[in-house]
Parts: sequence; C-alpha cells; structure tokens
Amino acid sequence: MDPMTLLLFAMFAVLIFMMIRKQRKSKAAQEERRSKLAPGVEIMTNFGLFGKVLTIEEEENKLLLEISPGVTATVHRQTVAKIMDPTDVDAVVPEDASSLTLGLDKPETAESTEETLRRLNNENNKDN
Repeated sequence: MDPMTLLLFAMFAVLIFMMIRKQRKSKAAQEERRSKLAPGVEIMTNFGLFGKVLTIEEEENKLLLEISPGVTATVHRQTVAKIMDPTDVDAVVPEDASSLTLGLDKPETAESTEETLRRLNNENNKDN
C-alpha cells in the first residue's frame, strides 16, 4: 500500500470517529435535558417561547406550559431548547416603565436634506 492510500483511510477513520463522537454528545445532552425536565421548571422552546412546565404527558410527548399567569400552551416535548437555571430566571423587572424611557422624552432635532448631504460628504472625504 502506498502512503496516500493509508492517509486517505486515516482521514476517513478520523471523520467517522468525529461523527460518532458528535452523535454521542448530542444524545448525552438530550438525556440530561430529559432528566431535568419536570413540572415547575422554566424552559425556552426552539421558537423562543418562555414558560413554566405545568404537566408532562409522557405518552403523547406533550408539555403544558404556563406562558404568563392564566395563559397556557401545549407544545411538543422535543421543542425544548433550554432549561433555564434559577439564576437566569431572576431578572429584575421594574414596576412601571418610566425607568425604561429615561431620556426619550426629549424630541430629537431632525436634520435637513442639505445638512445630511453635507455630513455624508464630509464623512466620505475623511475616508479618502
């Protein structure tokens, strides 16, 4: 056998090894998610829906999520993308929205078309 054939077989073996390794890692991660999934756990789905698990239907692979107080949604069990840690869930939510709008009550002065053209030409001249 020539060295090129041996190199080709070695690369093929490494490729197969990497594929099997990735498959095992994803299966282990899925098993970990499945073991952590229980009623009362905060989760995020693949499509960005956050909620608390109320019930798990094992036979039908469904979860009943409470999205907000009194609002529920039924999702497939495989849509669970992430199980939120309690440290991730404890976000600071203000009582009113006034702290989120600080500094936005000042009206911005709109520049005229001529001023915009002049500013853009000056920026273009600086680049050259």
